[in-house]
Amino acid sequence: MPELTPALIYGVTGIAVFAIGLVGALCAQDRLRRVLALKLCSVGAGFILVVAAWRDPPDAPDPVPHALVITGIVVMVSATAVALALIRRLQSLEAEDDA
Repeated sequence: MPELTPALIYGVTGIAVFAIGLVGALCAQDRLRRVLALKLCSVGAGFILVVAAWRDPPDAPDPVPHALVITGIVVMVSATAVALALIRRLQSLEAEDDA
């Protein structure tokens, strides 16, 4: 059995969170749930990138994946805001059509 290192734990957790988000994005009917599921995919991908930068404590971690994670967080927050605004607009247009 492999030794449970922090890198292994975070890696498996990242893969699990990404998989849960992917299943949610593919199976959800509600638009808001799809956006939240894609947000979970982003968090899982961030975990995996952090694990890719993992080094044993005396060595310095690789800064490139960390920079990608920070950039990914900023982009995902912006994309989430745009997606939520679009969902709100679609709901208001659907409400006008029903009336």
